Amino acid sequence: MEAARIQKIARVLNALVLIALVCNIIILYLVPVAVVAQDLSDGRGLLAGVVSYLGDFLRPGEDDILSAGAAASFLAWFWCWKSPAARMLTLFLVISGICTAIILWQGRRVLRTILQGTPFSAENAVSLRRAAVCAFVIAGAALVRVVWSIWFHHSLLPLVTYNALFVPIFAMAGLLCLVMSALFRQAAEMKSENDLTI
Repeated sequence: MEAARIQKIARVLNALVLIALVCNIIILYLVPVAVVAQDLSDGRGLLAGVVSYLGDFLRPGEDDILSAGAAASFLAWFWCWKSPAARMLTLFLVISGICTAIILWQGRRVLRTILQGTPFSAENAVSLRRAAVCAFVIAGAALVRVVWSIWFHHSLLPLVTYNALFVPIFAMAGLLCLVMSALFRQAAEMKSENDLTI
């Protein structure tokens, strides 16, 4: 009874993680569009340009050409490297997006073993260790971006941005994943010993 309820929850989580993964990949492709649009929008924010772009792309006017919008989103991958600030922002967002996609994929792998009824497997320990590495990479990229922003802008203002907040959050997430990985590895070893004993 309890296992069936846990598997129902795991199915829902699996679907939500899949949706998040698809959205992450779409947003990852649009990172340069956001960076270029932010440069052109005179500081209205990173997402303002993406919202405007997607609005124009999904609801084209009489003189809009969808293929031109698609080509522009591809060409943004070349245009986003023109200034040091845009390069740093693009690198940070791409690295974070790739690591987030890997974390979500590893989460799907863990949920798959739960759905199969074998949660205490060595595969889960490996998946959680990979997720921990990615969380540490995001924390490191955020730290590099904060330090670079302090140096580039000659200001301590970057210490109160979301990047500064990413450092401890993703470092703690990485540590939590490492602890969970060790627990899953130990549980898998104990399970295999019990299976051999029986």
